[in-house]
Amino acid sequence: MRESDIPLTAVSTPSGMLWEWLVMPQGLKNAPATFNRMVSHVLRPLRDFAPSYFDDIFVHSRAEGDLSAVEVHVRHLRQVFQVMRENKLYANLKKCVFCAPEIPVLGCYVCKNGVRAGPEKISSICLWPTPTSPTELRQWLGLANYLHKYAKDYAGLIQPLSSLLKKDATWLWRPEHQAAFDSVKKSLASAPILMLPDDSKPFHVVCDASDFAIGCALMQFDDEGRERVVSYQSRQMKPAERNYPVHDKEPLAMRYALIKFRVYLLGEQTFAVYTDHASLRTTMKSPHLSQRMARWLSFFAEYNFVVHYKPGKNNILADALSRRPDYDPRTVLGRQVIDDEDEDDDYCAVCIASSINLTNVAPEMDLRDEIVAAYADDAVYAGIVAYLRAPSDETLGALSRNTRNQIDRYHLDGDLLCYNIDKFDAPRVVVPNDDDLRARITHEFHDSPMGAHLGREKTFAAVSRDFF
Repeated sequence: MRESDIPLTAVSTPSGMLWEWLVMPQGLKNAPATFNRMVSHVLRPLRDFAPSYFDDIFVHSRAEGDLSAVEVHVRHLRQVFQVMRENKLYANLKKCVFCAPEIPVLGCYVCKNGVRAGPEKISSICLWPTPTSPTELRQWLGLANYLHKYAKDYAGLIQPLSSLLKKDATWLWRPEHQAAFDSVKKSLASAPILMLPDDSKPFHVVCDASDFAIGCALMQFDDEGRERVVSYQSRQMKPAERNYPVHDKEPLAMRYALIKFRVYLLGEQTFAVYTDHASLRTTMKSPHLSQRMARWLSFFAEYNFVVHYKPGKNNILADALSRRPDYDPRTVLGRQVIDDEDEDDDYCAVCIASSINLTNVAPEMDLRDEIVAAYADDAVYAGIVAYLRAPSDETLGALSRNTRNQIDRYHLDGDLLCYNIDKFDAPRVVVPNDDDLRARITHEFHDSPMGAHLGREKTFAAVSRDFF
């Protein structure tokens, strides 16, 4: 801490003592940005092979000349450790991973072949129970939207679900909504490995527009000459956009692609844009432009690209992105439910509340069994379970007076003990006095993809809604 700022960190304790921080503590508003700036500064000379993000350092290496990838990696690690030593930065050995072929980075997994979605996020999406309200649907879509770049037809798949979230829309879960819900799960479960963008290779964009959607993909050729996808993007057309003439819809798709891939394409050497609308090549040279097209041409002027005509039969990728049958409002009702062949019965602790209400899904069996088994080691709850399984004066008499007075608040859901404060209270799973079990449940609510890494009070409130 700067000496003049030390008094600003003063904390008064109940004992009357006044404590001041001599180093930067966690919790200050500017602490994360200050720390990130410091780490980025000290590692700047090594950023070609050791990029950082806050307190995470990602060291990546490849073979150089006669040196193997491992030998180069060891050399890079020594350089990183030397810089850390000089700046008195310490690594937590328990959190370090060395010489790994694949590492988790900001919610995804990166390897030499590219980047793929984090399996824990895919699992969370696939194991999510069917939403029963707009709030639950928004929560699920919030997680699914994070992975949309891995699914080439994502925007089309969620179109029926988006209609349920419109203002003044009546909540009524129909078969077409369930079909869309299952289709998104299946699409993300089979998401491909995306190629990592290589600035030394040229990019090219494929885009297309239909009567109700636009889609595009950023692509590159790998070292073996194979065309690989860097990112997918697609979206529904707005009501006004559906009224555009055909020769305006294609530039709309191209504009959308350039906006989405701006960070890769702006300032890039000449890149190619492939479209299945031949007139687009001459539209931008026409002396008679609408005001809309004139605005778009001003935007296109920022980029250095060449438009190539690619018939729809050859432009399969972008054509599929924009022409999903389930994306067209006219055909939504005709879709069939797609069964999830990889359906799993494992569910995380966050999903338990739905199972207790007997709506859609059971809690994770391993967790359920662990909770049930722990009742036997808890004197209080073991007696309650024994009474509920075999009510008698003997089992009731074994309970304390306070427990007997509240026994009507307990009931069994299978082997799982549940608690209700009153008849209007949703049942909550009773957790035995087991530190490991409680830590696991807390981890699910705090650190899982659905947990949002909330603070202490909010995490406690979230856990308390479902567990007792």
